[in-house]
Amino acid sequence: MTNLPSLDALKAQAKRLQQSLAETGQSVHHSQSLELLAKQLGFRDWNTLCAKAGNAMTPLINLGQSITGFYMGKPFSGTIIRARDIQQGAKTQITVRFDKPVNVSKFESMAVERRQVSAIIGRDGRTLEKTSDGTPHMYVTLG
Repeated sequence: MTNLPSLDALKAQAKRLQQSLAETGQSVHHSQSLELLAKQLGFRDWNTLCAKAGNAMTPLINLGQSITGFYMGKPFSGTIIRARDIQQGAKTQITVRFDKPVNVSKFESMAVERRQVSAIIGRDGRTLEKTSDGTPHMYVTLG
């Protein structure tokens, strides 16, 4: 399983499993429901699942979060309107709605404004994609 829920969510799921089994007349202890859940998710036992879930990186950015940074070399502030975890927190696919449109044109006589953009950023807050001068397309700091 690539995207595991938090340990609290897994424990709550095991408790629901325990309650569902009790409703069918199959009484199990909480520790047994943890073990059953681990096996359902393809793990050897609860300790293995717990270690895997506990080692997953927390997402870099969350939906609704305010951020600041640079897009195409221009400063911005905005809000995350979409966020999707990639590679267990190693990267995040985001869509940012800028507070004010960002003019990405290199020429003062021309305006090319962006109101929102999507990008995949690493844990360092930078995109792998770069402009011709080697600058990341986007660099974000948490607001």
